[in-house]
Amino acid sequence: MKSRLLVLQHGKWQNAGNFLSNLAGQFSVEIYTVENSGESLPDCSDFDALILPGYPANGNLGEHIHALQMEKQFLRDWLALNKPFLGFGSGYQLLAEAFGATVTPDFMNSAGFIEGYLTHDGREHPLFNGIPPNISLLQWYNPPMLTPVPQNCLLLATSRECVVEAFTIKGCPHIIAMRCNNHIAHPDDVSRWVKNVPDYVKEQLPEENPGELFLDQAEKLLETNRKVFRKLIVNFMSFTKK
Repeated sequence: MKSRLLVLQHGKWQNAGNFLSNLAGQFSVEIYTVENSGESLPDCSDFDALILPGYPANGNLGEHIHALQMEKQFLRDWLALNKPFLGFGSGYQLLAEAFGATVTPDFMNSAGFIEGYLTHDGREHPLFNGIPPNISLLQWYNPPMLTPVPQNCLLLATSRECVVEAFTIKGCPHIIAMRCNNHIAHPDDVSRWVKNVPDYVKEQLPEENPGELFLDQAEKLLETNRKVFRKLIVNFMSFTKK
């Protein structure tokens, strides 16, 4: 029987991304994408794993407040079932807050590809099995977790820009979050996001023609990012077999 993976989508253009969509049918997983419009969300018990990608691109969660409150409750219900969870972007933020961490506005530029580094615990963690210790991370507006991290959180990845790039919950290796937005690292996704939030991209990337530079980075890193993301998802879905 195929595992059932739920992905919450935030708006028509803020979707799950090409990397994840292209994995549908490639291995024994049924992917269900549901848009959180603030009206209703599915029953947690109908799915085996949850991916919560980030939104919105400019970090303005206030305009999504009702949908965000629904999502927080959905996450609490999901965690109560102790099922596999993987958060990106705001999914990182919501998981951190759910376990008592403090998340603060990011005072550094928060758009572009940066280099992340797996910690010792990260290199030993099943999610990163077969993944190089240095990984490319795509950042939009992603508030970081303040340190010291809560005692129930375990640091998996770090970077020059942020101490806590990825973490898991102690005793629950199947519950993980990453500050990055690597689910939208495909050039087509980068192009769509740049088109929809051009002012934000210009603000975060001071270079001339920042959108073109961003897209060029995505093109150069395409095959590496595709391979790493596929491995991440395969590793993550292995938790449904345990």
